[in-house]
Amino acid sequence: MSNRESVEYDIVIVGGGPAGLSAAIRLKQIDENISVCVLEKGSEIGAHILSGAVIDPKALDELYPDWRESDCPLIPGKVTKNLHWVLTKKRKFALPHLMLPPFLHNKGTYTGSLGNLTRWLGSRAEDLGVEIFPGFAAAEILYRDDGSVKGVATGAMGIARDGTHKDSYEEGLELHGKYVMFAEGARGHLTKQLKKTFSLDADSQPQIYGLGIKEIWDVDPKKHALGTVLHTQGWPLAEGSNGGGFLYHQENNQIALGFVTWLNYDNPSLSPFKEMQRWKHHPEISTLLEGGKRVAYGARAINDGGWQSVPNLAFPGGALIGCSAGFVNVPRIKGTHTAMKTGMMAAEAAAAALKAGREADVLNEYQAAYEDSWVYKELRQVRNVLPAVEKFGDFLGSIFAGMMMWMEYFRIPVPFTMKHHPDYQSLRRTQHYHPIEYPKPDGKISFDLPSSVFLSNTNHEEDQPVHLQLTDPSIPVEQELPIYDGPSQHFCPAGVYEYIEDEAGNPKFQINAQNCVHCKTCDIKDPFQNITWVVPEGGGGPNYPNM
Repeated sequence: MSNRESVEYDIVIVGGGPAGLSAAIRLKQIDENISVCVLEKGSEIGAHILSGAVIDPKALDELYPDWRESDCPLIPGKVTKNLHWVLTKKRKFALPHLMLPPFLHNKGTYTGSLGNLTRWLGSRAEDLGVEIFPGFAAAEILYRDDGSVKGVATGAMGIARDGTHKDSYEEGLELHGKYVMFAEGARGHLTKQLKKTFSLDADSQPQIYGLGIKEIWDVDPKKHALGTVLHTQGWPLAEGSNGGGFLYHQENNQIALGFVTWLNYDNPSLSPFKEMQRWKHHPEISTLLEGGKRVAYGARAINDGGWQSVPNLAFPGGALIGCSAGFVNVPRIKGTHTAMKTGMMAAEAAAAALKAGREADVLNEYQAAYEDSWVYKELRQVRNVLPAVEKFGDFLGSIFAGMMMWMEYFRIPVPFTMKHHPDYQSLRRTQHYHPIEYPKPDGKISFDLPSSVFLSNTNHEEDQPVHLQLTDPSIPVEQELPIYDGPSQHFCPAGVYEYIEDEAGNPKFQINAQNCVHCKTCDIKDPFQNITWVVPEGGGGPNYPNM
């Protein structure tokens, strides 16, 4: 029998990102008497937030129409110039904007730190009376006797790696709500369970992902052009892999840059981290970075499935909002505005239900609002872009995708929706490939993993249960190493997984859980689906200052 204390709220929100905070704010805007709490597994609001980011302010305009007259951190970053390059190893080819539908032009958008925007939203939520609990990780879903979601429980603190209780042991806390909203971000640990329990994805395509790896650089002011945003495709990714780079000139003479590798790649030796480091050596990119200093590093999985991968959003007692459900517009490379809007729509549905005296039922009004929203329309018109590029390759696929986007823009419906396949199914056996030869980092433009993880400020209590759980501990050595060259040692952007030799000279699989930046790539890409990411002690993980 649990001795956990419990606290009652009208609404419990799991996740203090843009979606969760937008939901909390909207609830209080509608009725200040609604009791709302937000659980955030990071050490503070914004600590785990990572995005490019170029942000469409459409949802922010709805939430705070006067935000431009406030102290919002987005204000200095209005986008003034938008570039798109196709790269070869030594050259670039600029793609004229006339070739792109208007919704890809970034007019009226802003570039800046999503982490700082999230902190700003957190402050606004607290001003309205929202109770925010950073450092508390929701570890368990609680159910009522009728099967509806009752709340969540935070993980216990002070458990040693061997499972025993340390002197600092504290039971977790139960938070009960009339409705519970899950805003965990991409590949949420509890969201996975909810999808299975309520068959939320029975009628949708599998969710697929990209891995975004990001750095922030202080650069020579003479090379800095505030408001300029650049996206690239092509080199260095080879056939069988897709993705692209981004480079955004933000305030304080800083450039946010990074590389997204779609996790449907087939070569098991591919390293998204090393592809990103190699990309920076392109002459057009390295010229901007020379003489600069890298000051931050991080990584995060991104939902790439789009419209056809959005599951049912409501279930008895709760709802999925933001990237827990997956609303990223892949060709626009944006998801903040859609995440915020879905949080707001769920809040409006929940507030109406509470006013009517309801609780713990299905918020069908939220599902209906989504299907009648600009989020739904925006995602539907680009639904075939990613699968077209995946199926036909970067060149022909981009042409085909562009044709379909123009058709949708001119309201000529494309009469089909292309399908997705789970990312873990795409790897092929090592014998089909030559291992990719990556150049050694030079310590000026490109760097190694240890120095990169150091910049993420990642920290975990070492004497705690490993939060990266193996269903079968024998699989990494007996199957994944001989068949796929142990792909986790290549795809992890934090050096969590490695193969070492034991005392007898035999390979041994080692998990360095303290390095984990919570990107969730292992949970997504592992070919045997043998790795499950669960929450560590609250407050653990990266501490991004302005990502």
